[in-house]
Amino acid sequence: MATQPHLLVDDGDLTDIALIPGDPGRVDRIADHCDESETIAQNREYKVVTATYEGRELTICSTGIGCPSAAIAIEELANVGVDTFIRVGTTGALQSGIEIGDMIVATGAAKNEGTSKRYEAAEYPSVPDYDVLSALADAAEANDEDVHVGPIASDDAYYAETDAAVDDWEAAGMLAVEMEAAAVFSLARRKGLRAGAICTVDGNLVEGTQKGTATEDDELPEKAKNNVGRAIDLSLEAATQL
Repeated sequence: MATQPHLLVDDGDLTDIALIPGDPGRVDRIADHCDESETIAQNREYKVVTATYEGRELTICSTGIGCPSAAIAIEELANVGVDTFIRVGTTGALQSGIEIGDMIVATGAAKNEGTSKRYEAAEYPSVPDYDVLSALADAAEANDEDVHVGPIASDDAYYAETDAAVDDWEAAGMLAVEMEAAAVFSLARRKGLRAGAICTVDGNLVEGTQKGTATEDDELPEKAKNNVGRAIDLSLEAATQL
């Protein structure tokens, strides 16, 4: 098989399970939590690393921002043998009482984006694999995390999220909004692969604590100070069970 044109990886380079953050910088942060790691490729928004955590070999690959670039990552990772995907992301909460630093494990993602609709009708569900979902929820509960398990929304237009849209998502019972899960879940399902997502809350759109409003550690709730690091640990623990 030819080298993948965007990830620049070949068949045999990677492992069967991949942790997929959006931010390339988070690839290094996840690798720092592992026992050993090796950079395989880096191109555009994609950085690909292989690592070992508690004896489990895994791949870490950034997807960039949004469903189009995430779909490219899923397609090319699947082409070289990856069959399980764990999105490790951040998200904005949509329900009162969900705090910065809480964890969200998604049971489905509303398709407020265009990428998945190029693959299938909007009526087809965008849902995670049950085993991946369960492993993430179990890891969070075993570590006494404040975890919320339920549906989220995936949206294309970060700066076009209106008050009306937020009100509608809240009324529909969506727990949070992010930008990649719908495509990740839909593509994995269509290909007979497994996917799930755990996201840490970095703001609450309903309560007006949007991302970036707190600039000093002492302004943040204690559990928010290392929220991404805790989400990384949970995703790695889940990977050891899959």
